[in-house]
Amino acid sequence: MPTAMLTKEEQRGAPHGWIRNAGGTPPFLGPRGGVIPGSIAEIGYRRLGGVEQWVLLRGESVDNPPLILLHGGPGLSETDLFRFYSGPLEKDFTLVYWDQRGAGKSFDPAIPLSSMTVEQFVSDLGELVDAVCARVDARKVVIFGHSWGSAIGLLYASRFPEKVAAYVGSGQIGDAAAGESLSYAYALAEAQRLGRRRLLTKLRALGPPPYGGREVFIERTTLARLEGAMRPRALWKVIRPVLASKESSLLESRAAMQGFRFTLDAMWAEASHLNLIELVPALHMPAFFFLGRNDHWVPAETSVEYIDALTAPSKRLVWFEASGHEPFVDEPAKFNALMEELVRPAVVTEGSACDVKIAGRDSPTRDSRVAGSIANSPASKAR
Repeated sequence: MPTAMLTKEEQRGAPHGWIRNAGGTPPFLGPRGGVIPGSIAEIGYRRLGGVEQWVLLRGESVDNPPLILLHGGPGLSETDLFRFYSGPLEKDFTLVYWDQRGAGKSFDPAIPLSSMTVEQFVSDLGELVDAVCARVDARKVVIFGHSWGSAIGLLYASRFPEKVAAYVGSGQIGDAAAGESLSYAYALAEAQRLGRRRLLTKLRALGPPPYGGREVFIERTTLARLEGAMRPRALWKVIRPVLASKESSLLESRAAMQGFRFTLDAMWAEASHLNLIELVPALHMPAFFFLGRNDHWVPAETSVEYIDALTAPSKRLVWFEASGHEPFVDEPAKFNALMEELVRPAVVTEGSACDVKIAGRDSPTRDSRVAGSIANSPASKAR
């Protein structure tokens, strides 16, 4: 079976000489220091849609439901945040951290601009789901989509319900264009209320959406300042996970920002006009929505409008009263508890969770260091 890591030579052989560093991830160790049987801790690159993309799988048992984490942006990897704040979920799920095409460790300046489309991202996700299910002997996955990730997550789940056990959305996009207009209107009103003349002038000069990638970046950074997200305490919530990361380092931040701007410029015109009320009116699996009461990036009222219109076997909305756009960062204990106590039981009750383990099938013990991986690299066998 494939091993988890690319060699340095393979990384340096990436297209156009772009150097990739898959990094390393620690195994799950038992009380005596040995690797926990059946655990998984794999890191590497997987070719999705013809492009090498970075994937990390972590979980204490491959028998647990796979949970694919879809970051926002587009182009803004949240892997360090997920690892730091949502890491406790590795006890009850097999977490799949993925830097999407053009984002984080998956950025490569040679990626064709023509491939940066919503449809390609949904296709990449489909290939990832199939690879994950094959790796952990599963039929379905749980999808968590945050912000932009909630758009591709919903699109995929609606098209392939047989592969999705449950859907969880946060910063849930509905009518994206309406959300952008409300975000700008809130920022303008807030700048006036706070008497922030310089920011008010900047917003007025920018004008209301629609925007390109550059303009939305200006609007969002201005909104962040108005909300206090640039203050030391708020910044520490983002910087601390980067400093604590075992899979990446601050040295990669410049390339990650390049990837963010590249993806945002390439995709914002399309992404900001998605109307999921029309595109995904129904789901065929349990749906959960965790919304920050103070989210003005994807205004909560547009999320609620979508949720109200959605048809699903069951749907549950939970408010995070002390959260903005990232409830899993602002209220991680509550977020993790809901994933464990609300989402996982629903998945198991559905009898699916990739059918958590295919009934009646025994599988060999899997060592997280050497068992088969979803990365594309030479095969090795467990000793």
